[in-house]
Amino acid sequence: MEVAISSALLARIRAEAASSRDEICGLLFGALDRIDAAEPCRNVAADPRRRFEIESVALLAAHRAARAGGPRLVGCYHSHPSGDAIPSARDAADAEPNGWLWLIVGAGGARLFRTVQGGALHGRFDEVIASQR
Repeated sequence: MEVAISSALLARIRAEAASSRDEICGLLFGALDRIDAAEPCRNVAADPRRRFEIESVALLAAHRAARAGGPRLVGCYHSHPSGDAIPSARDAADAEPNGWLWLIVGAGGARLFRTVQGGALHGRFDEVIASQR
């Protein structure tokens, strides 16, 4: 399955990641086959250089907005400032197998994954083709 994302949106997320030594993070909005928007969120992890945790206030607000007819929350993004753009074992431990998209920015660019039970990576992620529009 392919998921469409605008090259401008992807460039904005990559620039955000490049501007920080900490892991950046945010929410993705759209549909199962496309990402229409991204909202940066505060990383509230105890060690933001090595992991990410999206601020719960932002996550709850996005869910409430979606229930009220706002944009559909389809996943999250984060960076690996000193690593590759692939999910880590820690990412897998933190991910729910709920079909969310995870966009990861790291060395060599950005890659997109979907969280699934029994995924090819760490039993939690399957890679998805991100087609730029």
